[in-house]
Amino acid sequence: MRVHKRVSSPLGELTLVSQGGELAGLYLAGQRYFPDAVSLGVSVDSGFEEVERQLAEYFAGRRRRFEVPVRFAGTVFQNRVWRALCEIPAGETVTYGALARRLGVPSAARAVGAANGRNPVSIVVPCHRVVGASGALTGYAGGVARKRALLDLEAGGVLWWGSVGAVSGAASFEGDDVAPGAVEAAEVVAGAEGAEAGAGV
Repeated sequence: MRVHKRVSSPLGELTLVSQGGELAGLYLAGQRYFPDAVSLGVSVDSGFEEVERQLAEYFAGRRRRFEVPVRFAGTVFQNRVWRALCEIPAGETVTYGALARRLGVPSAARAVGAANGRNPVSIVVPCHRVVGASGALTGYAGGVARKRALLDLEAGGVLWWGSVGAVSGAASFEGDDVAPGAVEAAEVVAGAEGAEAGAGV
C-alpha cells in the first residue's frame, strides 16, 4: 500500500511517497508528471522520519549522498537510467550523452533524457545532475530555477528558505521533442545494445 506525507523544504512543499517501507516518490510542488491523488496513496503523519532527517541534512549542506531504500517502478530501461543517476556524485554533472555511454547505449541519449525527466524520486535520485551537451541546464521537472539551486547547493552554496519559488520557465527535456513511439523504440534499441555490451546498473 502506498502512503504519502507533505513536508516543507527550502524548495517549497515536497510530497514523499512510500510503498512497502521504500521511498517510491519525492515530488516538488507543481512539478511536471506530478501523480494523481490515487497514486499517492493515503496521507499519513509519520513513517518518513529518516527521509526527512536526511533531507534536512542535505539542504543544510551536511549530506552528499542519501542512504534510504528506493523503489524503482518504471520500465526496465527507466530503472537502469535511474540507478545510474544514483552513481553521479554530488558536485558533479554529466551530459545525457555521457550517461548513455555509461549505460553502454551511446545512441540512446534522447531515451536517457526522457527517462531522466520521468524520475519519480527527485533530489534523492539526482536527475538534476544531468545537463545538456553544452553544459546548459536544459530542463528539470521541478523547474530550472530549482535545478540551478540544487547544483549551487552541492557546489558549496547556501539554499535559503523561500529563495526558490515554484516552477518557472519551460521544463523541457532532452527527450521532449522525440516523436510519439520513438522513445519506446529507442528503449528497445538501448536494451539490445546494452545486452550486446553486457552493460547493467
